[in-house]
Amino acid sequence: MQAVILAAGEGQRLRPFTANKPKVMIKVANKPILEFVVEALRDAGISDIVIVVGYKKSRIMDHFGNGSKWNVRIEYAIQQQQLGTAHALKQAEDLIEDDVFLVLAGDNIVDSETIKKVNEPWTLAYKVAEEPSKYGVIVVSNGRIEKLVEKPEEPISNLVNTGVYCFGKEIFEKIGDRTDLISVINSMIAEGYEFRCVEANTWVDIVYPWDIPKVNDFAMRFSGKVIAGKIENANIVGDVSIGKNTIIRSNVYIRGPVVIGENCEIGPNAVIMPSTSIGDNVKIGAISYIENSVIGDNIMIGPNSYVKDSVIDSGCSIGSKFTALSDLAEIKVGDEHHSVRTGVFIGESCEIGANVVAEAGTIIGNNVKVSSLKIVRGVIPDDSIVV
Repeated sequence: MQAVILAAGEGQRLRPFTANKPKVMIKVANKPILEFVVEALRDAGISDIVIVVGYKKSRIMDHFGNGSKWNVRIEYAIQQQQLGTAHALKQAEDLIEDDVFLVLAGDNIVDSETIKKVNEPWTLAYKVAEEPSKYGVIVVSNGRIEKLVEKPEEPISNLVNTGVYCFGKEIFEKIGDRTDLISVINSMIAEGYEFRCVEANTWVDIVYPWDIPKVNDFAMRFSGKVIAGKIENANIVGDVSIGKNTIIRSNVYIRGPVVIGENCEIGPNAVIMPSTSIGDNVKIGAISYIENSVIGDNIMIGPNSYVKDSVIDSGCSIGSKFTALSDLAEIKVGDEHHSVRTGVFIGESCEIGANVVAEAGTIIGNNVKVSSLKIVRGVIPDDSIVV
């Protein structure tokens, strides 16, 4: 069976992290989200994959190539304009040879057992959710789907559409010139097609920046210690992965689950707490504290820094005594207002001076420069200079 992964979208609500890469290439546990999807398909026995790309497509194609690194075969369909999920799927039509095939979103983590359940035409996977209003939901009667509703304002169902489908090839004819996959499915149900649903074992997605640490924590489903670097007199507890050529200095305390990449230097006397991932070529200074955070590649964090529940994207240089606070915060994303308990979000290639405090919920754009001894809050646009 073939599978189509829809990975053409941008992810506006995840800015600044999607300014230079598509949503599916955001890393959790030091791997792009899309990589988890490819691996789940492989583990479910599906090795023939079509990825629909569009926004910043080279970031995906350069990373995955032909798929041989993952023991799968990957072909690409290109959606020139991001017009909707049905339009994206339509772009893969010429590459689909099987009468029955799977469709998955590239920005959700799903497990291989769930994929195996979605094994016959006109089936989709659902997940029970506490906040269904930010997703599409399904309305079910007697085991059959009555309709799908995208982001309902009123609570009509707590069954979230995960975007994992099994279709017959005639779906392409049904799409026609339409752009929205939900409307296509609802039209087919109205025509008499019977869609059934199965419950997903594992499904998590990223919608907003504060979802990234949560999914990062979820993605660290490994056990044991994998240590390829050099450990000085450090205390390492729990499930921890440390890449080659990484040095853990004296008196560092690490409590897993923690993932640390290659060519890093941690400490001395630093503390790395659970649910933290640290990319490649990262230096974290002495007496710093990092907890439940995602630290990208090529980052320097000065000594005596404190980072909790936060995301720092690649290429940032952060001075000593930096503090990323975590607390209940009011955050505006587009026209949406959210009250969430969270930390700080910093885009790519920022330069932050010494003794800077970022209040909870602060979103710092890409290529931002912040002078020393500043307190920052709110949303700071790309390329800003805070003096």
